[in-house]
Amino acid sequence: MTKRKIRYGNDPVLRSRCEEVKVVDNKIRSLLGEMLETLHKTDNGAAIAANQVGILKRLVVIDFLGCRLKLVNPRILESHGIQECIEGCLSFPDRFAKTIRPYEVTIQALNEYGEEVVITGKGEMAKCFCHELEHLDGKIFLDKAIEEIDM
Repeated sequence: MTKRKIRYGNDPVLRSRCEEVKVVDNKIRSLLGEMLETLHKTDNGAAIAANQVGILKRLVVIDFLGCRLKLVNPRILESHGIQECIEGCLSFPDRFAKTIRPYEVTIQALNEYGEEVVITGKGEMAKCFCHELEHLDGKIFLDKAIEEIDM
């Protein structure tokens, strides 16, 4: 596996909408593996979306709170409640912001084998789902910021 280069700040790929994956094959599994390796070799990361490593595909990997997920074409099915969050991002090191996110989020995706999965996350995991899925639409957490903060 290869560690991929993370894209930072004003890189236009971070503002690009990612394309739906048509077929989950060995190439997609390899990309997901490279994304996970990149996440593991980067400090303070919980998850990474494909465009953060220059891939314009609807792919997300998460290794957070004891949950490791490789998601293809994830989308939010429903959300409930609200919470105030503190967020950071691998593509914006040393920048943090308060955001308002749903407290509970249910997503639907394909796993790395093309099988449908439906997962519900609460609290921090709900925040993570929202943050990463917004990346796939070219949005960043600073777009949701109600206040930037120093950490």
